[in-house]
Amino acid sequence: MKQIEQLVALQMIDDEMMHLNGFLKNAPAELERMEARHLELKDAVAQVNAKIAIITKQRDDLGREIEDTAMKIKKSKNKLMMVSNSKEHQAMMREIDNLEKTNRSREEEKVSLLEELARQEERLDMAQGELKSLQQEISQKKKQINQKLQASKARLEVLQNLRGDAEEVIPKPILSRYQFIRSRLSQPVVVSVGEGVCKGCNISIPPQTYNVLQKGEQILSCPNCQRIIYWSEHFATEEEEAEAV
Repeated sequence: MKQIEQLVALQMIDDEMMHLNGFLKNAPAELERMEARHLELKDAVAQVNAKIAIITKQRDDLGREIEDTAMKIKKSKNKLMMVSNSKEHQAMMREIDNLEKTNRSREEEKVSLLEELARQEERLDMAQGELKSLQQEISQKKKQINQKLQASKARLEVLQNLRGDAEEVIPKPILSRYQFIRSRLSQPVVVSVGEGVCKGCNISIPPQTYNVLQKGEQILSCPNCQRIIYWSEHFATEEEEAEAV
């Protein structure tokens, strides 16, 4: 019975160590994913800024062209007042008409540019907002992970010592058997049997095996799943406390 108690304690230690080692392994990967997303957002912000700069330049250039053409139209209209020749008058009217058409086309193009500029600025606001939020999240996550990493490493040192103490109490053949089963089966590997049913695989064990198990004189394995088993009544108090928690 004492050996079973030690095996259950060892299993709890191993389960906690497995959980902590999983965290130590996965925590950096989570930060790497966040950092990768951070770089993507920075790149997206840079691209939108570059596009906004191009559109802004196009808008400004177009605005200057519109102003220049408007000045030409004004000058042409002033000259038109001094033209006495019908042929020259018609020629200047065609020139003014063409200039006005050109400016109307430019005004339409400018409106399209302004609409696109508004869309890009909206995208920029969204990307910058997400980037700022992610930067804050990364900062907080780094702090949390670093704190938990330190706590996990400290806890692992304690567990290693506890595991060493447990290994000294458990006979080597039984310890080897436990480690062999743990390396090949999903957890847990030390399970109780209640009303003749193994709680590891939920299959009934043979009545003869169950009778021997109830005596508590041997370390037995479930014939179906090969897990180490013990009679639940031997540790009823502990199991009830665990279920209550």
